[in-house]
Amino acid sequence: MLQITNLVFNGWGRKFFDDASVLLPVGAKVGLVGRNGVGKSTLFKLILGSLGPDGGEIALPKAARIGSVDQEHPATPISLIDTILEADLERAELTAALETAEPEEMGDIYMRLFDIDADGAPARAAEILSGLGFSTADLDRPMSEFSGGWRMRVALAAALFSAPDMLLLDEPTNYLDLEGALWLEARLKKYPHTALIISHDRELLNNSVDHILHVSEKKLDLYTGGYDDFEKRRAENQRLASSAKSKQDAERAHLQSFVDRFKATASKAAQAQSRMKRLAKMTPVGLTIEERIAPFTLPSPKRPLAPPLMQLDDVSVGYGDGVPILSGLNLRLDINDRIGLLGVNGAGKSTFAKLAAGALQPLSGRMQRDRRVEVGWFHQHQIEALDPQDTPMDIIRRSLPDSSEAQRRSKLSQFGFNFDKQETIVDALSGGERARLLLNQVAMAAPHILILDEPTNHLDIDSRRALLDALNDYEGAVILVTHDRSLMELVADRLWLAADGHVKPFDGDMDDYAKFVLERTRAGQRAPSQVREGKQKKRARG
Repeated sequence: MLQITNLVFNGWGRKFFDDASVLLPVGAKVGLVGRNGVGKSTLFKLILGSLGPDGGEIALPKAARIGSVDQEHPATPISLIDTILEADLERAELTAALETAEPEEMGDIYMRLFDIDADGAPARAAEILSGLGFSTADLDRPMSEFSGGWRMRVALAAALFSAPDMLLLDEPTNYLDLEGALWLEARLKKYPHTALIISHDRELLNNSVDHILHVSEKKLDLYTGGYDDFEKRRAENQRLASSAKSKQDAERAHLQSFVDRFKATASKAAQAQSRMKRLAKMTPVGLTIEERIAPFTLPSPKRPLAPPLMQLDDVSVGYGDGVPILSGLNLRLDINDRIGLLGVNGAGKSTFAKLAAGALQPLSGRMQRDRRVEVGWFHQHQIEALDPQDTPMDIIRRSLPDSSEAQRRSKLSQFGFNFDKQETIVDALSGGERARLLLNQVAMAAPHILILDEPTNHLDIDSRRALLDALNDYEGAVILVTHDRSLMELVADRLWLAADGHVKPFDGDMDDYAKFVLERTRAGQRAPSQVREGKQKKRARG
């Protein structure tokens, strides 16, 4: 389906690809992986033609349709359902042609509309939108009423609905909640054409793709299977390469020793010359040296507090107008609890996080919490609120006003920022670097409770593993909101579900929750609370 031959590309002062080649089979579902900054998104731009290669060739079948999700859908007055239907260009063109077609042409048009199941298109579009979190009432709303995040979902829905021959998705789960990610995982597995997906979501890469395309050392290497299969095979390749290099080094040393001893001896000169030729012909066995991933620094609380850290008795919470978003909260949090907070966007997860962090006070009921409890709260809005002209040093100076410059630099080094990065403006940092800076910063005071709202956005797989290791070493309580199912499974030991205006313990594990989500989507059901919070916030701001 896609053939890349001897690709060379240089940009922004560096080389991304050097004589890279790969062939993707027709119908393959391919996960595109590699460290942040190696050129995954650049490869998409090359495939789409928005960048031109410096050498080599990228070839697709002539009639192949390529679809991608580059940005959020515009805020137009067109309804949501019509926006999605228009993404099927052939159906839209045929429908428009009926308005002006001659009577003798209409039969052919209707036949083609029948062949592509045009009548079933609204139901297919509604099913995709439901899976991505839209309600039935949303279908007739104009695009201008949706926020940027929801319009990103619309763009994804349009791409899936149009079903291009080659679908390119760049971190599609970053703007989805866990429920949307679970639905997308199942959808991609059944996608009828070829798909190339940049993702750091291990579960999606294990459950939805049948190939892994790895970008490393300016090359492209294709592996069959999911991400776990890729890791095993790559580790085995590294082991074999290491073994081959050791053998080659030993042979090289042996040959060189012979040459050094006998090259000046007349009787051995011919043999020495033969060994010198053999040395010259040896192709060195190379080993891939992976860049070190800095660990996360999540210090545990210094002083244990008497339980509970937080207890809620019939608590309700909301915003300025006194209308509760969540009510009837009867929950307890202790120092060793690892809570995974589930629920679709708008169900109240962020409201609950604000309550737990002390940013919202109960409207009614009793909330018991030790006044000495320290809370570290990470959420995506902190990244968006960063001053683009600030540097990590500027930020750490404000956080550590009484520390010396040397102490501040030492702290940033622990966070994984070398001297140059410490003075780099935020606007020039990657999303992963910004997330790493803020994650470490919110945990710097060794809080008793860590509240992490989508901490893995922008983190590559190795950085996610480093975060997992740090969370497992951390000895305080954790409340985790994430679309990363793997992180949720490996961190959370209890699940709470936000739905229908409540937060209650969920009886089951993540496999049970995945089944629950997919069954609910198939049934076309959606809890009323899933749209309440957004409307309530809008009223509060107004």
